[in-house]
Amino acid sequence: MAQHYDTIILGAGPGGMTAATYASRANMSVLMIDRGIYGGQMNNTAEVENYPGFESILGPELAEKMYASSTKFGAEYAFGSVLHVEAQNDGTWHVVTDMDDYTANTVIVATGAANVKLAVPGEDQYTGRGVSYCAVCDGAFFRGQHVIVVGGGDSAVEEATYLAGLADKVTIVHRRDKLRAQKILQDRAFANEKIDFIWNTEVEEILGDDKKVTGVRVRNNQTDEVSEIAAAGVFIYVGLTPVSEPVQALGITDANGWIHTNDRMETAVPGIFAIGDVRDKELRQITTAVGDAAIAGQNAFSYNENFKMAASEVTE
Repeated sequence: MAQHYDTIILGAGPGGMTAATYASRANMSVLMIDRGIYGGQMNNTAEVENYPGFESILGPELAEKMYASSTKFGAEYAFGSVLHVEAQNDGTWHVVTDMDDYTANTVIVATGAANVKLAVPGEDQYTGRGVSYCAVCDGAFFRGQHVIVVGGGDSAVEEATYLAGLADKVTIVHRRDKLRAQKILQDRAFANEKIDFIWNTEVEEILGDDKKVTGVRVRNNQTDEVSEIAAAGVFIYVGLTPVSEPVQALGITDANGWIHTNDRMETAVPGIFAIGDVRDKELRQITTAVGDAAIAGQNAFSYNENFKMAASEVTE
């Protein structure tokens, strides 16, 4: 028989681990499932400088500290890719992974979101060493330097404007001849003397030495002219996709795969909660994931207590 838990948390990033801390402290039996090492994208972050309590901390080190807290009160951790989650006749949930099956009274979805990559040489090699997908996270490391932003949508233009407050120069490289961002965002960027634009151009390779990014090789898609641009950092904003495939059959995602919740982190399906980057939200940060998780952990406890009480009344 599948092992049963009061709550199963899909994902062990900062949100998943915080939810595990809150739920297990409330004496719930808790299982975190993740297809990789705990910590999620924190493991790809060289330094975290905007998490309360730390002037600066390595991403993997923060992940270790969070994991220690999350398992202190008995929460368990298991490797596995969640294939799907399905309802059972008794009101519990069946979680199927590529390793084992489990059941739970509640499920907290903390699977996060994945950055759409350029899929060019050098991108993976220099991620965390000059290649970034988060200006708020990493922009401070490039004070007074030249950085490149790849993309032309809202995120790219907003983050370029943010980076302009830190960097000496920001160059937006866009594959089209005009931006797709909202006009107000475009106007701000065009008015910023630190921001310039390279149109109809695509990044073909991210260049670097044995330590860090040194620039990019680009190609003009109108003339096929190839050139190189020197830069200390490359911020990529060509899209973000939620990791929500395992729960899409539950009907809790929108057309793009994002999960909608109320302010209690409850989805449209009772007993299923969602937190962190997989939610349809504006700011995706470690701190916001942790905040979501505290709320979800507490409300999963309340739901679990009511569930057990209702079940006991049925059997009496």
